Amino acid sequence: MSVIRFTVVDSEGITSFVGPCHTIKMLVAACSRNPSTTQELLEYTKPYDESFVEDVRSGLSVFDEHNTRDDIDAFNGWVDEMSNRQLPPFRIFNEQMRQVSLKPADTGLVLLNLKEQRIVQVQNSYEDVQRKDRGRVRRQGEPIPILYQYSLPDDWQIVP
Repeated sequence: MSVIRFTVVDSEGITSFVGPCHTIKMLVAACSRNPSTTQELLEYTKPYDESFVEDVRSGLSVFDEHNTRDDIDAFNGWVDEMSNRQLPPFRIFNEQMRQVSLKPADTGLVLLNLKEQRIVQVQNSYEDVQRKDRGRVRRQGEPIPILYQYSLPDDWQIVP
């Protein structure tokens, strides 16, 4: 399964994680509800793929257990041992972590800036982000015969 890296900017900081490529639509649909935090973004994504959201939240909990702003030794070990696509979700505390969060995985990198209401497709070889679209709901990561639709508000920008 191909994955893409998502880096989310909000007023509390920056978070980065990888997910299946179909997650692009889900996160953009969540953005259509104007989340102001990463937690809200994930909460709004939950109806589309609860398993994905729980995986990201669980990964962030593990990150928080092993890393602090003053001690990122665990994170450094993960970077040394894992490929970019395998890295668990993480928060950005310094320039080195920011650089890791800006490395595309498999099919690319999409930045979701919740503060500026901007979606930046740094590299996206999967499918361009659309202002208005639909996607398939998933259960345990598998598609089910239920569709969702979204329309991104006009104040959101999509940068190719």
